Amino acid sequence: MPVDVILGLQWGDEGKGKIVDFLADQYEVVCRFQGGPNAGHTLYINGTKYVLHTIPSGIFRTNVQNVIGNGVVIDPTTLVKEIDQIKHAVPDLHDRLLVSHKAHLILPSHRWIDLASETSKGKEKIGSTLRGIGPCYMDKTGRNGLRVGDIEQAGFDQKYQVLKQKHLQFIRQFPEVEFNIEADEEAWMNSLDNLRKLKKVNAEYWLAEMLAKGKNLLAEGAQGTMLDVDFGTYPFVTSSNTITAGVCTGLGVPPNQIRKVIGIAKAYCTRVGSGPFPSELLDATGERLRKEGKEFGATTGRPRRCGWLDLVQLKYAIMVNGVTDLCITKIDVLNNFEEISLVDGYQVGNELTHEIPFDLNSVTSTHTNSFKGWETALKHDNNFDSLPESLIYYVQQIEKLCNLGVKYLSTGPGREELIVRE
Repeated sequence: MPVDVILGLQWGDEGKGKIVDFLADQYEVVCRFQGGPNAGHTLYINGTKYVLHTIPSGIFRTNVQNVIGNGVVIDPTTLVKEIDQIKHAVPDLHDRLLVSHKAHLILPSHRWIDLASETSKGKEKIGSTLRGIGPCYMDKTGRNGLRVGDIEQAGFDQKYQVLKQKHLQFIRQFPEVEFNIEADEEAWMNSLDNLRKLKKVNAEYWLAEMLAKGKNLLAEGAQGTMLDVDFGTYPFVTSSNTITAGVCTGLGVPPNQIRKVIGIAKAYCTRVGSGPFPSELLDATGERLRKEGKEFGATTGRPRRCGWLDLVQLKYAIMVNGVTDLCITKIDVLNNFEEISLVDGYQVGNELTHEIPFDLNSVTSTHTNSFKGWETALKHDNNFDSLPESLIYYVQQIEKLCNLGVKYLSTGPGREELIVRE
């Protein structure tokens, strides 16, 4: 069977974890294909909140195998903590979690580099989560990195020390920052014992075998399209390819195996950290969106910047990902708004454009359409036609301007609060 993909269409935090969890029982395998512990996928299982950073969101489905692919960068300390936090709910975790030999390792010194580099930028900070993601990917592309498979090879300790010394030399170029490398290194080394206990596979072969057997595979993206290192709001991006193309390089599956691309967008926009954000609301409405949506980072706790749904940006994300199925989440956050707006154009100088410009900072203002909100709580009866007329109109406007139907509409945080349209 082909591979289906689920990914974010904005700046991350779109609610992908819930949708993966909902769909996971239709698949035998769920795979993470990029990113690292800067991801924060929040799920509510039987009223309990779980936040996954590295483990695929299919882990709570007892019939699903979960693969951390080669495109993911792994902090062993973080991974072990994550396992400890969920193992009571997933007693068979070690039987259903597999790790690619070729996934790269985040070292304590990677996080030190991240902190020193970001601190040195002052007002020019890009908003790094300081998890060592960027420095780890730098070592990967610079052909210096350590991979999961290395921890089982002779000479690993020497390889570690060589890379650590390179990092210490690199850090000397930055102003001094406080970082307890000894304590972090001790915890990191101890966590390797637990990492060694996990199942490791040559994921490209393992996944090819699953496909040959007719198994259904779901590839789970992290972050969002606008944080893609090539097609996002560069340089305020992550260090990996968050779009559909990243599935092939991050798992080792061929392009002709990809079938559906399920794109997730919130009913409004948010962004964490620095960088251009055309629809941002720097007023009471933006603050209200943040409060109603509980918009604080699942990984960092940082308050998210908020704005109306940006259809120029959304159409761009649909285009570069080849989205086949569109999902709109957190529609319930807008339940109490008297008026709701959609951004459908950018003003760049004297020109109104409906395309993402090379420099998103060149956008001087946005063109918006506003209409009356529905101002009522939603019934969770999974019937689209019973929704308030204003909400149906809102969805229809998205479909019209994006030229794509909304197949999934999330009306609340719970697994069951989801309308699926045929």
